[in-house]
Amino acid sequence: MSKQQPYRIIISGGGTGGHIFPALAIANEFKRRYADSEILFVGAEGKMEMTKVPEAGYKIIGLWISGLQRKLTLSNLSFPFKLIASYLKAGNIIKSFKPNVVIGTGGYASGPIMLAASKARVTSVIQEQNSYAGLTNKQLAHKAAKICVAYEGMEKYFPASKIVFTGNPVRKDIIDLDSKRERALSHFAFTSSDRTLLILGGSLGARTINESILAGIDKLIDSQIQVIWQTGKLYYEGIKAQVENKDLRRIRVVDFLKQMDLAYAASDVVISRAGALAISELCIAKKPCLLVPSPNVAEDHQTKNAMALANEGAALMVKDSEAKESLVSEVLKLIYDEQLSEKLSVNIGKWSKPHATEEIVNEIEKLIGVKHEVRAIR
Repeated sequence: MSKQQPYRIIISGGGTGGHIFPALAIANEFKRRYADSEILFVGAEGKMEMTKVPEAGYKIIGLWISGLQRKLTLSNLSFPFKLIASYLKAGNIIKSFKPNVVIGTGGYASGPIMLAASKARVTSVIQEQNSYAGLTNKQLAHKAAKICVAYEGMEKYFPASKIVFTGNPVRKDIIDLDSKRERALSHFAFTSSDRTLLILGGSLGARTINESILAGIDKLIDSQIQVIWQTGKLYYEGIKAQVENKDLRRIRVVDFLKQMDLAYAASDVVISRAGALAISELCIAKKPCLLVPSPNVAEDHQTKNAMALANEGAALMVKDSEAKESLVSEVLKLIYDEQLSEKLSVNIGKWSKPHATEEIVNEIEKLIGVKHEVRAIR
């Protein structure tokens, strides 16, 4: 394929890892195909994308924007002014950068930059990670050329003609876990004869999950299973102090897991929140899981994500409000029920979309006029 100028794309996504990781994955795949392409990120000032994106080697411009709070706050009173200022700045970014396409993966900054792209008649693409579309993406849908989704049935939120079922981008190292099982068990100093539970709460941690595990720690110890417990950096020191007198020979307590592929490979069952990125990884890893949706997210989308799987027999769910009483008991039932574990593993694997990133970039190529050839999926 020949072209006169390098492709120029703007990607906007942030606020949480669930928005940032897909954005970076798309950028990396596009850069792999077109090394001379110019990629600019647009984020929200003060949010994690302002550090994560430069760390990944890309330039980012911040907008003075934040979300609406549920109650009346000073931040809410300033929201209209922030929105107008961000929209004007976004328009200037579009005008000066002259992108071929703008991609929004969610987060506060997506709205202004996608609206500015629409006004300038620049092609735009939405990547919606959740089973319940966010307010911003629903409002932008009629202006987008394509909407890449991770769940079926999204036509209730978006125009069916624009939807492409691609799945969510995931890290490549979790696609083939079986070959890593032995090395993973050795990494955590575990045996292959005992069942292993992986407990996740995101990089920052999940308070309810941590408190529920603390409440049932004696049951876990007595069960003789092996446990990898990622507490999150916010809770690590406090939890270590509370369990220092316990028998932790079979329990690995860590603040953050740097080698997630080995954690997944070692595990038989997983406890997790129900964010879009976590669920996409569990689908690829084909892990039986017990989901504890966070209630502290916009429009309760984690519960909707979890229910989408639970209703298809692909996961179990415990409500956040019930976790302290039942989480440990329920996960012990699951980890010893090999028939149910196998059923959940098969069913969640059906939701797997291991080549989501490539498929999303294929759609972008079509929109910017690349004469698209059928690509061999790596």
